[in-house]
Amino acid sequence: KGGYRYGATDDFGFKAEENPVHVHDLHATILHLLGFNHLDLTYRYAGRDFRLTDVHGEIVHDLVA
Repeated sequence: KGGYRYGATDDFGFKAEENPVHVHDLHATILHLLGFNHLDLTYRYAGRDFRLTDVHGEIVHDLVA
């Protein structure tokens, strides 16, 4: 099977123009594929809750399907 391209960039390849995916979204998607719930991976440090995928991480279902 060949490679898969998701989204599109501008003419220079500098900025995502279509379907941008943040690194936190990519991490959440990879953790989902490994069988982990990224929302459960929360830890407390200095009185604040942190998550490996930060608060912005969401699973990109288009990459999974």
